[in-house]
This record gives sequence, C-alpha cells and structure tokens, in this order.
Amino acid sequence: MKIGVFGRECNPDKLPVVKGLFDRLNVLGAAVYVQSCYAVFLSEKFNYHPENVKIIDGRSFDLDLVLSVGGDGTFLRTALEVNRQNIPILGINTGRLGFLADVGSSQIDEALDELFRGDYKVEERSLLCLTGMEEQAFDGFNYALNEVAILKRDTSSMITVHTYLNDDYLTSYVADGLVIATPTGSTAYSMSVNGPVLLPQNRNFILSPVAPHSLNVRPVVIPDHYIITLTVESRTNSFLTSLDGRSEDFPVGTVLKISKADFLTRVVKRFNQTFYQTLREKLMWGTDARS
Repeated sequence: MKIGVFGRECNPDKLPVVKGLFDRLNVLGAAVYVQSCYAVFLSEKFNYHPENVKIIDGRSFDLDLVLSVGGDGTFLRTALEVNRQNIPILGINTGRLGFLADVGSSQIDEALDELFRGDYKVEERSLLCLTGMEEQAFDGFNYALNEVAILKRDTSSMITVHTYLNDDYLTSYVADGLVIATPTGSTAYSMSVNGPVLLPQNRNFILSPVAPHSLNVRPVVIPDHYIITLTVESRTNSFLTSLDGRSEDFPVGTVLKISKADFLTRVVKRFNQTFYQTLREKLMWGTDARS
C-alpha cells in the first residue's frame, strides 16, 4: 500500500508519536511518501529523517491513502493538497480538538492495522466553490471543506452582506460577517456563531451571521444545490473573505458566488468511531459538569 504522510510544524513532545507512526508503517511494509515541507521540518527542527521514505514534491501524486498528522487545520491543508485526486485521507490527531483528525496518539497502531486489513469506511464530504474574484486569488484553489466566511476588516464598523439564493433575494445581513458552512464545517466556525450541527451525510449548507445587528436574524439551512450570490457594503470599501482560514481582501462591488464543488473530499473513518461519539467526546454532550 502506498501511503502519503502530510503534516505541519508540531511541538517537540509530539516527536515520539511521529516516530511511532513511521515505525509502524515500516513494520506493515508500506511504501511511504512524505510531503516535502513536512520532511524538511522534521529534519531541520528535530534532526529526524524517517527511514525508507520517498519525498512528495508537487501536488500530483499516486497514493492509495494519505495520513494527515496534526489537528483539524492540518487536515484542511491536506485536503487542499489532495485536491481532485480522490485519495482518502485519515486524520491523526496531534493537535487539540480533532473533529476531522480523530485518531488519537494512543490509537495509531490499531488504526493502521485496520487500514491494512481494509477494515475502515470512507465518507464523502462536500466542498464549497467560490467564484467571482480574480483567478489568482487563493492561489487558484477557490474551494473550502469547512466554510467560506465574509468578514469585516480591522474596524468596528459592521458590513452589510446582500444575499441571494438562486437569484432570489433572501436578506441583507448587517453584521460582523456571514459564514457559509458545509456539514463538515458545521462543527467549526459556524457552530461558534450559534449555527446548527449537521450530520456529515446531510446534503445542505448553512448560512450563519456573525454578531448580527438584529437579534431576529437566525442561521438558515439550505439545499446544497443552491447558488448563493453575495455583494457587500463596507465603510472601508473592502472586506475579508476566508476559505478555511485562508484569507484575502476584496473590494466593495465584487459579486461573489458560492456553490457546491464538482468534486468531493474522501475522509477515512474507523468503524468503531461514529459522529455521535465524536460529539460526546469532543463537545462533551450529555456530560454533567457536577459529577
């Protein structure tokens, strides 16, 4: 099995976990490929050089599966690199919360053994596609697995986001911003602004205002085949647009369109790990703080 290992910078206390991961892959006889920037980091920061590995240089690679080593942010970056190549991604959590990267450090050996037995499932996750800006924006990768966020810049003044669904006027959000989230992103930024939690299997998107001026404006769930059109008014004559945390400024007058991407991200999940279990463990649903 050809396995790619993608990662980002980590603290020294995570090095034993990383070493254990590569050691287990060698024991299992995997053909291991390491993202070039991750290999450079391990070499320069820790003087660690994994054995029997090849380097991935570029965004085109032939792999059976990719391991994302880090937190959810690392997973989002890994999905960006995998792009349209339809390669399943398993998240190894060396970060904090871990909704996407949900295999804990103590579960790595067990999870890898399951992978090599074919004992896993693959979930297909929808992405958002943003158009209407210059082609070079966001390095040409105008997709988001979690959310597209339209936000005010470094000012106390709110922005107005005029919003249309399939060319029908919905409303004008006077707020600090607007988050358009996928089911995957429903537990990320959208949830922090009181958006609903959607199961990954849902075929919907969420529109969640950020600190709206009017208290009667609430999040809206829409079918994921809708086309969302946005125009923005701002006293600064510009606004911030973020795709999974990658942000760029755009001038007022830009007409942005958001739709479902024409490809999916494939996420590997263990059979004994359910979304409901993740909600209970990560968000402590049903936990009695008094006990």
